[in-house]
Amino acid sequence: MANLPLPEVRRVVVLGTGGTIAGKASSSGDNIGYTAGQVDVSDLLGGIDAPEGVTLLAEQVAQVDSKDMAIDIWQKLAQRCMHWLAQPGVAGVVITHGTDTLEETAFFLHSVLAPAKPVVLTCAMRPATALSPDGPQNVRDAIAVAATAGAQGVTAVCAGTVHSGVEVQKVHTYRLDAFASGDAGPIGYVEEGAVRRVREWPTSSSSQASKALSVSGPWPRVEIVMSHAGASGAIIDALLREGADEPVRGLVLATTGNGTVHHALEAAAFKAQDAGVAVLRATRCTNGRILPKTDDRLRDAGALTPVKARIALMLELLGD
Repeated sequence: MANLPLPEVRRVVVLGTGGTIAGKASSSGDNIGYTAGQVDVSDLLGGIDAPEGVTLLAEQVAQVDSKDMAIDIWQKLAQRCMHWLAQPGVAGVVITHGTDTLEETAFFLHSVLAPAKPVVLTCAMRPATALSPDGPQNVRDAIAVAATAGAQGVTAVCAGTVHSGVEVQKVHTYRLDAFASGDAGPIGYVEEGAVRRVREWPTSSSSQASKALSVSGPWPRVEIVMSHAGASGAIIDALLREGADEPVRGLVLATTGNGTVHHALEAAAFKAQDAGVAVLRATRCTNGRILPKTDDRLRDAGALTPVKARIALMLELLGD
């Protein structure tokens, strides 16, 4: 009798970075008084069964509260993603992450990786010690997305919803369904372990990995300044006066409405731009995009939020 070929086993690699999903509190009833980044990612996978034909591999990349996420962690995370995605037997990568800056990490990875395989960020709004933690289901759903045939690009999975790494935003401070995708809407949904896709997977036409991951020194300093009623140019003026050790290379103006800026802040922004500082406008509104006008003297970031516009401007300035 001929030997039958063994079924191909694919791997999903789960990279841990800390966050609420790895958090611990002193009691199971405490969902806010916890310490983030306490549980190892391998322990988070305990009791989680992989889809049929898939094996799981865990690696701890960082262990931080995501409010303290840093560029060096982004670089290391992107490097580990590149390493694992290049392995023929790896179907995709899952990243466990805190919710506070998940959208920034997702956009960074989207910008530098352009992956043909799925990179799926997931999270939790309740710590691992909660009476009813949401992390285990989110991890299961993220693994299901990473193992889905044809999946690609950077996505984020929370509360059964699959968001693009470009559009995902945290929109609620507490509830389990804390993320949205703005006007674009979600990529799809995970229903009983199966992905129901409603629009195309995210793609990126080019990768900036070689540039972004080879930087050993400080990245270009880009600050966010908010426009609001009664705003002044004092913060921009102060940033321009700072010493030469780490000069400001770029400014993102978190604008009102369709890219509008208080006149005093705008005057300071013009002054900064004339001095060689790159200035970019990004709207504070959670939905919509800035529609440009022909007489705009300050560039706009389109549909990017201020925090994502900052990442885009940093990457742009790396090449200058």
